[in-house]
Amino acid sequence: MSNTLEQFKEYLNKINQYSRINTLLSWDMYTATPKLGYDGMADALTYFSTEQFVLSTADELYDMLQLLSQPEEYGQLDEAMQFTVRTMKRDMEKSRRIPRDFYESFVSAQNESMRAWREAKQTSDFSLFAPHLEKLIEMTRQKCSYTDPGRNPYNVLLDQFEEGVDAAAIDQVFGELKEGLIPLVQKVLAAPQPDSSIFQGIYDKNAQKKVQELLLNYIGFSMDAGVTSESEHPFTTGFSRNDVRITNHYYEDNPISAIFSAIHEGGHGIFEQNVNPALEGTPADDCCYMGVHESQSRFYENILGRNKNFWLPIYPKLQELLPPLKNVSLDEFYREINHVQASFIRTESDELTYGLHIIIRYEIEQAIFRDNVPVSELPALWNQKMQEYLHITPANDAEGILQDIHWSDGSFGYFPSYLLGNIYDGMFLESLEKDLGSLDEILAAGNIRTVTDWLNRHIHWYGSLRLPKQVLQEVCGKPLSAQPLLTYFTKKYTALYRL
Repeated sequence: MSNTLEQFKEYLNKINQYSRINTLLSWDMYTATPKLGYDGMADALTYFSTEQFVLSTADELYDMLQLLSQPEEYGQLDEAMQFTVRTMKRDMEKSRRIPRDFYESFVSAQNESMRAWREAKQTSDFSLFAPHLEKLIEMTRQKCSYTDPGRNPYNVLLDQFEEGVDAAAIDQVFGELKEGLIPLVQKVLAAPQPDSSIFQGIYDKNAQKKVQELLLNYIGFSMDAGVTSESEHPFTTGFSRNDVRITNHYYEDNPISAIFSAIHEGGHGIFEQNVNPALEGTPADDCCYMGVHESQSRFYENILGRNKNFWLPIYPKLQELLPPLKNVSLDEFYREINHVQASFIRTESDELTYGLHIIIRYEIEQAIFRDNVPVSELPALWNQKMQEYLHITPANDAEGILQDIHWSDGSFGYFPSYLLGNIYDGMFLESLEKDLGSLDEILAAGNIRTVTDWLNRHIHWYGSLRLPKQVLQEVCGKPLSAQPLLTYFTKKYTALYRL
């Protein structure tokens, strides 16, 4: 037992070293690599990624996992190592069921599909993408039949991103949310809107970077274990709990974008920095459940950052760093950062309407995998749902069904995790206030670190050890429900828009 375990730990460390190299190469490609150096860096990443894949699928590793998963051996492992053996063995067994020629064809189809999607989006011509999407859907079904024979393929896909949350559960909770959200959105959109013109001005990029530093420090992201950089699209990368990296993108005419990207990515980063150090080096040290991870970035961005009381202690500092805001009152700022608008683009939508954008995508994925709706009918279905839920219709497919990259690489089942994160947040807020009292009062007093500490202890510490259902049960004491989020939305926007 001990000899096999030590060999396994050494092998796992080797895989982790390749992972660190690949993560570093990816970080460099998106933050520092010059245009002419990109291909060379991509070649290096391809090489080391392949080496890591070979290590991760080798018979030697599989044999060790088989030995360590035997009851008499498995029972002697600690919790982190049990999780590691259990998940790696399960994933290996699934991967080994996929024929090599099919896997190679699938990767090739992904690459061709992504290339076709880019061209289709640039020209707003869905017909260029349609045959590739159709092929990818059929190959995705086939892949699911290899990895999980006999299972509903869409549930297999959902499991990849939010394990244990199936289509039946999502149907129920999204339906509950939609029933309350649609009429609230329409009431808000019919109410008088804030004047966005008062925010016009030039906001120095270096000043915006200082704002980011202020915000990250304020919410509890440790710069001793973190670093920031700039990229086209903001993202967070974690090498370990002691090396978490955040990027942002700055617009001289729109400081609000970078402000909330900083808070959002800071939420992801705080999660990464506060996982139990005993889990480091195992798959449990990074939360692999996208909805749970997204809940933390969105809790900071929306529940905290879009609360007026978050800004009470620091708004004068924000005005000092960004002089055009000196003529903008805190009340005006608060209304603008919660400005509700019916928009076509998901990534530009506000906190309230965002959920409807996700529900549309989820219902179309269900139409594909459950109802077998032909690909040729998907653009019309998209437009129909946009009109039904937001009362707007895209002028073209580029601002409609072609706007997201997800389906072009076969990431079906990913979209629901975004909204699940928001729904979890409503539940977490309810539990947090039961333990700590009024969030408004905590924030107004400048005690946001109290909130961060609560999240550290109740959520971040466990990494991937607890499934989403277990997180909700242990933190909230109840199963998944959209009602707390609806309560939060109704209270906030009824007051804000004087409904």
